[in-house]
Amino acid sequence: MCYTPSIVDATTEEHGYRWAIVALGVLVVFGCLGLARFGFTMILPAMKDGLSLTDVQAGDLAVGNMVGYLALSLLSGVLATRFGPRVVIGVSMLVVTAAMAVTGLAPGYALALAGRTLAGMGSGGANVPVMALVSAWFGARKRGLATGIVVGGSSLGLLVTGRLVPRVIEAHGAQGWRAAWLALAALALLVAVLGWTLLRDRPPRREDAAAATAVRVAPVDQWALVYRSPVVWQLGAAYLMFGFSYVIYATFFARFLTGEAGFSSARAGSLWSAVGALSLASGFLWGSVSDRIGRKYALSMVFVLQAACFGAFALWRAPAGVYVSAALFALTAWSIPAIISVTAADIVGPRLAPAAYGFVTVFLGLGQVGGPFAAGRIAQAAGSYTPAFAAAALAALAGSAVSISLRRDRSLSPTR
Repeated sequence: MCYTPSIVDATTEEHGYRWAIVALGVLVVFGCLGLARFGFTMILPAMKDGLSLTDVQAGDLAVGNMVGYLALSLLSGVLATRFGPRVVIGVSMLVVTAAMAVTGLAPGYALALAGRTLAGMGSGGANVPVMALVSAWFGARKRGLATGIVVGGSSLGLLVTGRLVPRVIEAHGAQGWRAAWLALAALALLVAVLGWTLLRDRPPRREDAAAATAVRVAPVDQWALVYRSPVVWQLGAAYLMFGFSYVIYATFFARFLTGEAGFSSARAGSLWSAVGALSLASGFLWGSVSDRIGRKYALSMVFVLQAACFGAFALWRAPAGVYVSAALFALTAWSIPAIISVTAADIVGPRLAPAAYGFVTVFLGLGQVGGPFAAGRIAQAAGSYTPAFAAAALAALAGSAVSISLRRDRSLSPTR
């Protein structure tokens, strides 16, 4: 039986609890992305040495994670529409926990790849529904603000892993990378328990009833509206460019700094942690900007800034270039997922938002698979990650061009 939230009047408790949903959303994103994905950035150098991995194998661990994310992105949106986000998020966070433990215990490349792929599946299963859930709790005027806060969970992940991982690795020597994965798994388990206990599948408020009723047709027909929309496909193309470009930067940040830029592991970790702290406001900032100036203009601006960020790594090898690049990434880090998620909700309405965001996240997953796959092979062939960062910059510029050309699809009923 399909999950269909009942329509009730908003209460003071319900109005206030939406901010608790935001806080819980931050924790879910912290667990499924901040720990499971971006923790890999800091663990990778030690893990690469511990398992004697080649550059291609190191890149393919990230590819496995993104393939898993891609596999669950579309399915999790549909499952959340059917069973409710809370159930899907809770189960997915348990998968993330188990996957990080498997990765930490892996004796070799094959099981490590399986663990990273499973972690990607859990991440996709949790991230897509939580973003759609937050959008459903807020009206169009505050969706950008709310989802902008939630994506800050990734920043929290950078902040924690940048400080925690180097210390754990140093304390446990050659096996420190294993201990780091197990420590992150314990944190993810705590998030899973909190999410399962406290998240609520909010019924629409009175003012959402008309929008919900307007799209209440058979589920297959609803999903077909999403998949047939050229605007949704265009939004997906922009998300693909983001996935390809940012994941190269985020995956090989520490590897580049320690292997090519002369940074120590501790110094790279401190900078990664600083990026996390500074990027906490990025989704909030740009989500609010998109509420004011329009989604496509905000998206285009962010893509240009990220192109400059990635280009600085490719063209400005001095320490000043590294710090400028890190500052630009901190300014914009999680803004694109926030804007994309609310744009999807604007296009199809809150009831179909999980399916729409899940669909465009497939494009994100394709980009995230292609990014590390290409970067690992480019680095091994060129002996440097510089050309890979140049490719990331070009992809970001392409994302800007796609974003600025977005148009409203008149066949759908957007919420604003």
